Amino acid sequence: MRYWDAVFAFLVAMGVAAVLTPLAAWLAVRVHAVDMPRERGLAQNATPLLGGLAILAGVLVAAAIWLPATISLKHTAGTPHGSGGIVHTWAVIAGACVIVVVGAIDDIVELPPLTKLIGQIAAAVIVVEGGAVVTDVTIPFIGALQFPHAGGVLTVIWLVGLMNVVNFSDGVDGLAAGLCAIDGVAFAIIAFDLNVDAVGVLAALTAGASLGFLFHNFHPASVFMGDSGANLLGYLLGVIAVVGSIKTGAVVALVVPLIILAVPFLDTGFVVAKRLKYRRKPWSADANHFHHRMARIGFSQRKTVAYLYGWTLMLAGVAIALRFVPYHRHGEYHAGWVVVMIAIGLIAFAASIYLVYVLEILKFKHHRARELRDAEPDTSEFEIEEIIARDVETGEFERVG
Repeated sequence: MRYWDAVFAFLVAMGVAAVLTPLAAWLAVRVHAVDMPRERGLAQNATPLLGGLAILAGVLVAAAIWLPATISLKHTAGTPHGSGGIVHTWAVIAGACVIVVVGAIDDIVELPPLTKLIGQIAAAVIVVEGGAVVTDVTIPFIGALQFPHAGGVLTVIWLVGLMNVVNFSDGVDGLAAGLCAIDGVAFAIIAFDLNVDAVGVLAALTAGASLGFLFHNFHPASVFMGDSGANLLGYLLGVIAVVGSIKTGAVVALVVPLIILAVPFLDTGFVVAKRLKYRRKPWSADANHFHHRMARIGFSQRKTVAYLYGWTLMLAGVAIALRFVPYHRHGEYHAGWVVVMIAIGLIAFAASIYLVYVLEILKFKHHRARELRDAEPDTSEFEIEEIIARDVETGEFERVG
C-alpha cells in the first residue's frame, strides 16, 4: 500500500540523514566549510556547514527504493513540454544533485550571486526538461489560468524562487529544517488524498530527511545545512508542488502550496521589499528576517523557532482543511461548509496578525520605550515615539532588553 511506502520512505530518509549528518560536519571542517559568528547571524560559535549532503543522501536512498522511475500525469490542458505525459524521476534526482553540488561549493568558497543563480536555474531546467512543467493553474472562485507556451519558464522561476525563499529563512538553529519537515508532511497528506501517490512519497521522504538533519540542527546546532541543504529543500518542495499541480488540476493546486509555504514566503517578501525600498540589492544580507527581529525583542532561539513552527503548523492545517472540508463538491459550493472554511481562514489570519504585528511590533515598542526612558529619563514622549517609529520602519535597531 502506497501509504506504507511513504511511511517507510520517511523513516529511512530520516535515519540516513541522522546517521550521516555528523560525517557531513566532519567533512565540512576538513574542507573549511565553517560558518563563523557574524553580526547578521545568530550563531554564537563556529559551526560546520554541508548538512545538505546528509539530507541529499537520505533523499537518494529512500527515492531509490520507493519512488517509481516515472510519474504518469493526468493533465487535462495538454501535455507538459518534452515529457510525453510523464515526469522522469531521474530528472528530479539529477536536479537535486546539481543544486547540492552548487550549494556545497558555495558553502566552501562563497560563489558570486550570479554564479549561484545560474546553478539554481540549471537544476530547475533539468527537472523541467524531465516533464515537471505547469501549463495551467486553477484559482478558487476564478477558474483555470492557462499558459501552455510559458509554462517552462514560469516553472523555472517558481523553483528558483522557492530555493531562495528557503535559503533566506535558514538563519536560526532548526528553523528551515523544521519548517520543511512540517511542509513536507502537509504536502504528503494532501497528495495521497488527491491520489498522487508518488508525489506523496517524495514529500514524505523530503520531510524525513529534514527531520533526520534537524536532530543535529536544533538549538544549539552542531551543524548547519548550508546553501547545499537550503537550496535542496526549496527545490524539492517546489518540485512536489509542481508535479502535484500537473497531475491533479485540482482547485487547491495553486492555493495549497502558497498557504503551506506562507511563512518563508512572507518572511522573504517583507525583507526583499524593505531592501528595495532602501535601494539595497534584493540578495544582500541583513538581519531583518522574522527570526532576527524576534531575537531582538528578547526571544531565545528556541522560543523564536517554536513560534514560527506553530505558525507554520497552523497554516498547514488550513491547507489540509481546504482539501478535506467538503465546502466544494461537484461544482457547487455548500454554504455551511463555506462558513466553516471562512472561520478557519479568519482564525489563521488573526493568529498571523498577532504573530507579525502584536507579538513583534507592539512588544518591541513596549520594550524599546522602556529602554529609552531608562537610558534618558528626560526624553519626551514625542521623541520616544519618533525614535521607535524610525526603528520599526527601518528594522535597524539593537536587541532590546
